[in-house]
Amino acid sequence: MTDQLAYPDVVNYAVPFFIAAILVELTWIVIKRRGGRYETRDALTSLLMGAGNVAAGIALGFVAYGFYVWLWDYSLFNLGTGWLVVALCFVLDDLRYYWYHRIAHRSRWVWAEHVNHHSSQHYNLSTALRQSWTGTFTGMWLLRAPLILLGFHPAMVIFVGGINLIYQFWIHTEAITRMPRWFEAVMNTPSHHRVHHGRNARYLDANYAGVFIIWDRMFGTFVPEYDGEKVDYGLVHNLGTFNPLRVAFHEWFAMFRDMARPGLSLRQRLAYALAPPGWSHDGSREMTEALKARHLSEYPEDRGTPGF
Repeated sequence: MTDQLAYPDVVNYAVPFFIAAILVELTWIVIKRRGGRYETRDALTSLLMGAGNVAAGIALGFVAYGFYVWLWDYSLFNLGTGWLVVALCFVLDDLRYYWYHRIAHRSRWVWAEHVNHHSSQHYNLSTALRQSWTGTFTGMWLLRAPLILLGFHPAMVIFVGGINLIYQFWIHTEAITRMPRWFEAVMNTPSHHRVHHGRNARYLDANYAGVFIIWDRMFGTFVPEYDGEKVDYGLVHNLGTFNPLRVAFHEWFAMFRDMARPGLSLRQRLAYALAPPGWSHDGSREMTEALKARHLSEYPEDRGTPGF
């Protein structure tokens, strides 16, 4: 049995802050006439996606946490609950988040649940609430298993993950241009995360960080926001809908439809689920690499600029 240990549900406590911050940002945009744009239907879709994410967590959260509690009995150590241990857990969980996020963009199975977060063509604080309803089904919660086996209590792991999500809320804004250089060098910021939400060829599959941008710098996935090209938000092929059901499930249906095509080998069917988004058995679609190459063929002067 796991030790009795409880931490506050920091995400729920942060909800009033989220709402207040959205209202402040909206007021700023209206008064200053800059720093982004809100569209009522888009923002409402994001809020409904956030509510659905909470509901899914309540309904299915026992799956991951039950596994973590079971796994805790097999942990190699018990590192305790000191603040240094919590801080180390936070850093390591952020590294875990980097790899989850990178996999989510490079494997269609995980992209199917993450794509909805990128589906808005606007970038404001409401976009941060556009979260998945189907994360439990991808199995990516297994990436936290090493932390628990190393001796970080399951409740602590969930707690630092909540702090990570709260941090990521404020970086979904155009109202903040750039932070001080030392901060931009270490931390994820609105500028870095705007790049991540871009559908421009130069910005695809970059800046996966949750809190610390150092992971992207270390693993070669960092792209700075380029003053010569404004970020165009959304998907390579935008949905054109505000229906939250379509936003939540469209890629799952598309993926399974591709897997069920007649005449495919087992390997091709699996590739439609596991290969990067844009993979196709006949090469009729474009993955990130092809999109970047096509851009450079049309604009060779961009070679050597950020993202290329």
